[in-house]
Amino acid sequence: MNLHPSTQTNLFEHQEIFNQLYKLSKNDTLPNKILLSGEKGIGKSTLAYHLINFILSENEEHSYDYENKKINSENRSYKLIQNKSSPNFYLIDVQEDKKNIDINQIRELIINLNKSSFNKKKRFVLIDNIELLNLNSINALLKFLEEPNENINFILINNNKRVLPTLKSRCLNFNVYLTKDQSIKIINQLLNDDINTIINNKLFDYYATPGKLFKLIMLSKEFDLDLVNFDLNTTLTNIIKDKIYKKDKSIIEIIYSFIELYFRNNISMENISLLKSYHYFLEKINNTKTYNLDEETLFMEFEDKILNG
Repeated sequence: MNLHPSTQTNLFEHQEIFNQLYKLSKNDTLPNKILLSGEKGIGKSTLAYHLINFILSENEEHSYDYENKKINSENRSYKLIQNKSSPNFYLIDVQEDKKNIDINQIRELIINLNKSSFNKKKRFVLIDNIELLNLNSINALLKFLEEPNENINFILINNNKRVLPTLKSRCLNFNVYLTKDQSIKIINQLLNDDINTIINNKLFDYYATPGKLFKLIMLSKEFDLDLVNFDLNTTLTNIIKDKIYKKDKSIIEIIYSFIELYFRNNISMENISLLKSYHYFLEKINNTKTYNLDEETLFMEFEDKILNG
């Protein structure tokens, strides 16, 4: 099953934010710079793709189904985005072999945006994982955002990381979130199954977004992880010991969530040493994310001091 945001024709949850954006667009007051912030895997990019399709498909056949919040897969604009041939859509994201969105990606984007449009439709730039923009990339982007060409709209996706105030202040900001029950409801709809029969519910936490849960299920099948009978300790031990995160980097965020969940499940005021370890590893996780440090050192230390301690 392909769960890339661009392929999701159904919008699960987030209707309230979509309705706000819909009304702004209908009133021709939609800002040309929008920032969507929230946990990774929560559906921010899917929300963005639905807004983009609604606007681009407005005068096309098989236009966006607003009542059911659904993209028609026969729509021309949808197909062009899937084929990566839309003249009205540009995606910027970190490349597979890189840790940051580099300056050359932004420069190439600006060159393309400065060219004349093939039609009179709005052009959209979706920048995913904006926390991975390096300083040079941000500076180049900020200059263009000051006075973008007519009909160009930016949607920026931030995974609950710190955003430069100079970038944030230029955007209409939305905080996107889901409750635990909403996340479970969405993953059940995506899988057409009951996740409680697939994963031990003790592995759930409030940061278990649909994207993370889906990735965990796919990894459990690939690496033979018995998530029904495994508890949190066993799951963490197997993932770290077998270095699964080296085979698929998308599991790194899941490990971070599991480490925090481990401490929340086991910490108490009577256990001062574990409380100190919690603050220590929480800081290490934050530093590793912020400065793109090597995750292996953190995971091996957690295994040695906590899981095997």
